[in-house]
Amino acid sequence: MPPAGGADRRQFYINGQWREAVDPELFTIVEAATERPLGVAAMGGSSEIDEAVLAARAALDNGPWGRSTPHERAETMRRFADSLERRGESTARLVSQQNGMIRPLSIISNAAAPVAILRSMAELAEARTFETRRPSKKGHTIVRQEPVGVVGAIVAWNYPQLLAMAKIAPALAAGCTIVLKPAPETALDAYVLGEAAEDAGLPPGVLNIVAGGVRAGEALVAHPGVDKIAFTGSTAAGQAIGEAAGRSLKRVSLELGGKSAAVVLSDADLDVFARSLDDAVFKNGGQTCTTNSRILVPHGRSREVLDVLAAYVDDLAMGDPLDDAVTLGPMVSDQHRERVRNYIRLGESEGFQLVRGGAEPPDGLTRGWFVSPTIFGGVDNDSRLAQEEIFGPVISVIPYGSEDEAVRIANDTVFGLGGVVFTEDHEHGLDIASRIRSGTMGINYFSIDMGSPFGGVKHSGIGREFGPEALDYYLEYRSIYV
Repeated sequence: MPPAGGADRRQFYINGQWREAVDPELFTIVEAATERPLGVAAMGGSSEIDEAVLAARAALDNGPWGRSTPHERAETMRRFADSLERRGESTARLVSQQNGMIRPLSIISNAAAPVAILRSMAELAEARTFETRRPSKKGHTIVRQEPVGVVGAIVAWNYPQLLAMAKIAPALAAGCTIVLKPAPETALDAYVLGEAAEDAGLPPGVLNIVAGGVRAGEALVAHPGVDKIAFTGSTAAGQAIGEAAGRSLKRVSLELGGKSAAVVLSDADLDVFARSLDDAVFKNGGQTCTTNSRILVPHGRSREVLDVLAAYVDDLAMGDPLDDAVTLGPMVSDQHRERVRNYIRLGESEGFQLVRGGAEPPDGLTRGWFVSPTIFGGVDNDSRLAQEEIFGPVISVIPYGSEDEAVRIANDTVFGLGGVVFTEDHEHGLDIASRIRSGTMGINYFSIDMGSPFGGVKHSGIGREFGPEALDYYLEYRSIYV
């Protein structure tokens, strides 16, 4: 049974049991909107990670999961989905309290989406052919798709349930076992996954959960019993993980940062542009890796676009994310808030046009990690403001002359995760989008399709999540000559 104690999580979920921390380091989670303590979570280290990996390895090599059929896995995954669905409302609320995500978005991202991903991956597991036979010169070859092994899943705090399930679901469908390391900031909701797994009858060791910081992450990446690391987080952390995993030749999937560009063409309908801002630009207060934080506009339309952005910001309602009237919540922590505000101060010091917002706290919000949504006009794409991922509600409007210049500016970044082109001519928009080097692009809107592959290029990562393609990253091919 899951531990008692309200919101506190002083135990880890390992081998189907709730285990006490050996030498616990306790992390206090603070409610983002109120600065009040929300709960305490034990942070794991190398000993807890080792125990979890050994449990996952045993479940894979010796337990029933390693011998399960795709149909058996799919049935278990559906029970897991049902169990999560029953907890969805309370899980979404808990995530909002931890990271400041507005409640309607949290219900979609942390309640509905994980359930949908599990069910779709269950269907894919049953539909996929995991073994084929091919004729060869001396007989035939059996080609099998087998689980990659034990997966270490490390996820960020901004969409914690969705990001976790984007790794757990394809891993389960492939027949892998998992050790999940959630971020400290959202450690509390992660253990709901353990409760749901226990309720659904996942065999012991198939899913293990150890919250922790850098120390736990390093132990998971370095562990010789882990075959693959699936990570979502910053590019800097992803580079360190890739380097460490490379030394032991572990497989990696890295979903990293972004500095995406929204390219407004000269014929763009600005009403369409305005309707896209919730998803494409300001989603989760800019704490979204695909945020189109660079908005490229023709010189002749800069004023119009700035006016649209200003009107949008003026209509935002900031406050408690659990209030359905609120449309913009706080940042996840005081530390992160200060990081975002420092970028705003940088933009002010560089002399860019401050259209809305600024580094000062929003009026009337004396508690909580709030940042005023900020728009800068006339930004130089060479500036740090335009080149570095801010991960907050800070938008740079960058003017351009020709469409060729717009494409050059859009590509002038180390990142390549998202982007959108606004135009009345969809075919022309598709042509412009095809010239921008990015893992995903939108025409007149940006919203991730969970039935299709998602991921980045360049410093935005390696690998793909969602859709049938996601399953490929949790499988190995074996050829048996008969």
